[in-house]
Amino acid sequence: MDTNLHTEISKSAALFERAKSFLPGGCSRNTILRKPHPIYVERGQGCHVYDVEGVRRTDFANNVASLIHGHAHPAIIAAVSQQMRKGTAFTVGTEAEIDYAEHICSRNPAFERIRFVNSGTEAVMASLKAARAFTGRPKIAKVEGAYHGLYDYAEASQTAKPDNWGQPERPSSVAVSRGTPQRLLDDVVVIPFNDVKRALELLDEHRDQMACVLIDVLPHRIGVIPAAEDFVQALRRWTEQNGALLIFDEVITFRSNFGGAQQWYDAQPDITALGKMIGGGFPVGAIAGRAEVMEVLNPLNGPAPFPLSGTFSANPITMVAGLTAMKLYDPQAVARLNALGDRARHSIGEAIKTAGVPACVTGQGSMFRIHLSADAPANYRQAYLSPEKHAFLSAFVGHLFDGGLLMVETGTGFLSTAMSEQDIDDMAAVVLVALRKMKPYL
Repeated sequence: MDTNLHTEISKSAALFERAKSFLPGGCSRNTILRKPHPIYVERGQGCHVYDVEGVRRTDFANNVASLIHGHAHPAIIAAVSQQMRKGTAFTVGTEAEIDYAEHICSRNPAFERIRFVNSGTEAVMASLKAARAFTGRPKIAKVEGAYHGLYDYAEASQTAKPDNWGQPERPSSVAVSRGTPQRLLDDVVVIPFNDVKRALELLDEHRDQMACVLIDVLPHRIGVIPAAEDFVQALRRWTEQNGALLIFDEVITFRSNFGGAQQWYDAQPDITALGKMIGGGFPVGAIAGRAEVMEVLNPLNGPAPFPLSGTFSANPITMVAGLTAMKLYDPQAVARLNALGDRARHSIGEAIKTAGVPACVTGQGSMFRIHLSADAPANYRQAYLSPEKHAFLSAFVGHLFDGGLLMVETGTGFLSTAMSEQDIDDMAAVVLVALRKMKPYL
């Protein structure tokens, strides 16, 4: 495939050397890094990206789940271009914000009010701060290993390791960033995933101080394993009985249904954090929830218990792009994409059987993850990869890349509506080749 391999490496290497002169590590986000250097994109179209040498790859990363319609969708380009001629950001309000708020709230009855921010990290941070403002309590609970962005409280335990993660019945609150204050970590109660008994026992110890429980019902870093119905229901009951709030992080999973992955469950959160795909390809975040809870953000009757502003929050470019993208992502589009997800997981499963390797595939909706182990993980500790296993996974994802596929470094794929059944079948064929290359090491 790579007939210009030498040229590609030379161009990419040169760009990386330039980058390292000005950017720590040569990047602004670590996810672009790969050995021996990143590959730099020239353009994207539909479900394909073209690098600086013109090599085309099918994009199953989609900027880590943020591009639900792939690249350069004509309707989004047209809507954004029209808005750009009017202006890109204002100190005063725009009707575009109201239009988009109305649309997002119409997709889920749990979204009685909404506020826009600029990223998924901001959305989670705002959700936690709103819960503290509403309850007057300091502590939050989160699932061990679950990723919720950069906010100190939300990131606790997401990189825990065997030497510091504590006992299974009492996971430790472990810092990600050096210098994180211990007093902050003490306000984070870490609960095991899908373990109702242990989770409730830990929550009970802090019932009078707990502001909220934060969960992702299809957590990426735990293995793209769905939260069990009884686990979600138990957390919903506990929060209701103890005056705490239930928060769903749907920054990634909102793609799963017309109103989000929460519609898989017979439970409704108090607050939902949104981001990624709702921006139509632009930076975005949002916090949506019960009107009573969201009232802590209301400044009309005096100082708000939780003041929230942002220079670029609800900027009209993002609002217009997001509204266009989400109108296109109607129930029919959701159903079609989830059907492609079923096809992808089935086809990968068949490739695993054909290759005869100890591997498996997990996921739901339009998401999948390939594991280089015979059994799917049940929690973060089972999903954790030793350095040796991590090296195997990196090699496997590298083979996929060489075969013309862009995947998230964890072996995860996020589909876009620009994909066809043929794209899925072609992907499965590349996966088969990559698995056969890995067979001697598994």
